Amino acid sequence: MSGHSKWHNIQKTKGAADAKRAQAFTKIAREMIVAVKEGGSGDPANNSRLATVIAKAKAANMPNDNIKRTIEKALGAGSTDNYERVTYEGYGPSGVALIVEAMTDNRNRTASEVRHYFDKYGGNLGAAGCVSWSFDRKGVIVIDNEDEDLDEDTVMMDALDAGADDFEAEGEAFTVYTATDAVAAVASALEARGYKLLSAQEEMLPQQGYIKLTAEDDIKNMQKMLDMFEDNEDVQNVWHNWEDAE
Repeated sequence: MSGHSKWHNIQKTKGAADAKRAQAFTKIAREMIVAVKEGGSGDPANNSRLATVIAKAKAANMPNDNIKRTIEKALGAGSTDNYERVTYEGYGPSGVALIVEAMTDNRNRTASEVRHYFDKYGGNLGAAGCVSWSFDRKGVIVIDNEDEDLDEDTVMMDALDAGADDFEAEGEAFTVYTATDAVAAVASALEARGYKLLSAQEEMLPQQGYIKLTAEDDIKNMQKMLDMFEDNEDVQNVWHNWEDAE
């Protein structure tokens, strides 16, 4: 499976180790609360969506106590959190395709902010389905190989034995692709074999690979737009087909 850039995952996940760790955990916790309420259970064995979010949380080094408290909060009778999933689609500079996944308790606020980011940085918010047709949703697990010097063939066989669909070696990391409902099980099996995971989650991958921007202004505006989305507490994920040169 070509075209997937590990850097999007690695930079995002390693960024959780700095001042943005709390923000990253807050977003994962919100996703966990929604998963519990939608799945009707706080037991990941009976709630596949929750199992997937827990795998994501563990790969981001979210403490087990935080995970447990979040699930208990979601199950609590007095819980007033009322988030819903909302997805926005549009185009960035030079037609870069973007999918913005949010969880919000105020649709109007979030829609206004997302539209503002698109408009401010040379893009435009489109209609539902305008770009998602060109993306596939997959389970993506990134294994750290920066300091491990892992054997590629061994990792590939372990990944396939764990239930992976595909595998890609990229020097400092190995990318494992799974069905969306198999992320948690494959991630757990790989961790049991001693692998360090940089990320484990569902992702939207562009079918035609990534595109490059050549104009300096377009590159700056694209990065600023992504930074604004990342800093917005309602935005959970942003998927796009821009190949960051960094």
